[in-house]
Amino acid sequence: MALPYQSRSRSGRETSHSVGKRALRRFLRHRAAVGGALMFSAIVLAVLLGPLLLRSGPNQIHLLAINRPPSPLHWLGTDGVGRDILARLLAGGRVSLMVGAGATGIALLVGSCIGSLAGVLGGWVDAALMRLVDLAMTLPPIVLLLVVASITGPGILTTTLVIGLLSWPLLARLVRARFLEIREQDYVTAARGLGAGTTRIILRHGLPNLIDVLVVFASLQLANAILLEAGLSFIGLGIPLPTASWGNMINAARSVVVLQQYPWQWLPAGIALALTVLCVNFVGDGLRDALDPRSDL
Repeated sequence: MALPYQSRSRSGRETSHSVGKRALRRFLRHRAAVGGALMFSAIVLAVLLGPLLLRSGPNQIHLLAINRPPSPLHWLGTDGVGRDILARLLAGGRVSLMVGAGATGIALLVGSCIGSLAGVLGGWVDAALMRLVDLAMTLPPIVLLLVVASITGPGILTTTLVIGLLSWPLLARLVRARFLEIREQDYVTAARGLGAGTTRIILRHGLPNLIDVLVVFASLQLANAILLEAGLSFIGLGIPLPTASWGNMINAARSVVVLQQYPWQWLPAGIALALTVLCVNFVGDGLRDALDPRSDL
């Protein structure tokens, strides 16, 4: 009885491998996605390794170089207290990407757990969890972000948790819909007949069939989380000073003097933020098309 099961398992692995190779070829034919992936990789390497090559730290003050324009000594100039803009740009990028990645991970964990439990168990569990999802989706996220951030205070951990815990409802619905399809399949019925529990069904049969949903959601949610962090930091409820982030660097543009006379103090962070979000969105579009069997790529 073990031989047919092993044969099916090998066939399943081969099919999964061929699907992965086909998806990779489709992704590589998506020029915007490939370009976005390369550019995003360069941004990540720059914010991770760049500070190691600079002589000035992000919070190091140079009293003799206040509001200096770009020069060979300070490539992107300095701010109103003499801090190097390039050093703060790279350090701020590391913080913004860390918050975005952390918030995306929290949303993936919460959304996939709730959606999978609702889809597999069904019945009153499904009804209760979906009412929770409906409630979470009706709450305005921006208002909640402002209220929670004003109560708990700004900070990296608070910002990451708030953004992550408000971003999971859509994923929960997507995961539940996929599990409603999966639980009707013959191999899931057979697994239940052999005594497989809910956890084993979710981990062994559910998650491998959710890779496309999770990957696309993660790529698009990362861009959304970075923008939310920048918005909160811009209004002073995200990452507090003196810690640099792209959002609180753009906050300097709220001053008319800085906006007009010192554009190098806010423009690099704005360009970096827009470029990063654009690249992540391109990658998300490419992954969605590559993993969609109905795509014409």
